[in-house]
Amino acid sequence: MALRVLSVFLIFASAVPLLAQSNANPDDKIYDLVRQKLANDPDVKGGGLDVSVKNGVVTLKGVVHDEHAKEKAEKITKKVKGVTSVDNQLKIFGS
Repeated sequence: MALRVLSVFLIFASAVPLLAQSNANPDDKIYDLVRQKLANDPDVKGGGLDVSVKNGVVTLKGVVHDEHAKEKAEKITKKVKGVTSVDNQLKIFGS
């Protein structure tokens, strides 16, 4: 009997993280993915960029070093699952 109870407990405990992920706010997941992808891109170097998400709309703010980085940040962001549009407010350094 104790073994059955333990088995049920272990099955339930392993499912809890999956349940938490499925109930997570989709905007939070989009935020995490966008931040990760921008930070890992060598052209964008997006670790210092401000990212906000509301209902799938991502707003990018901050400063990048050139027009290419600005355009690439938007392109990367648009590819993230769940993003409906991008408001690219990035500024170019020195402009």
